[in-house]
Amino acid sequence: MTTFQISASKRDIEIIKQVYSGLNRNDVDSVMGLLDSSIVRIEFEGSPNAGTYRGLVEMRNHIAKGRSTWAEGTCEPIDFFSEGNKIVVDVHVKVRLKNDSKWIDAHTTDGFSLSEGRVTEFHSFTTKQKAFDWAGFSVAKTTQD
Repeated sequence: MTTFQISASKRDIEIIKQVYSGLNRNDVDSVMGLLDSSIVRIEFEGSPNAGTYRGLVEMRNHIAKGRSTWAEGTCEPIDFFSEGNKIVVDVHVKVRLKNDSKWIDAHTTDGFSLSEGRVTEFHSFTTKQKAFDWAGFSVAKTTQD
């Protein structure tokens, strides 16, 4: 069995926390400042904004479109798992959409790649195992703040 190494820098974890914070505040500009110009965003089939988005222009439109559907709520990162430049995040989603009185209260798993302090990949997965497979994790451990 391969030993899992926690190797994401605290800086990379902080950058990802800032991504979620910006999304939660609907501060598209702050999120855009954390992304690499060649960013690739992939949302799984069946999600409200399923598809692949490439580059800053598509990402700005994607984020603005997605956030425009929220009446209130947050996506809070709970646990971080890392190896190399890949970080998997367990996320608690609690959002109420506009024109809906019901809350979405669920967990999802996102995957990030970073290079030189910028997010180069941002994926959403239907299961934690799919995220771990994408990241190439052999054994998972939670990173500590």
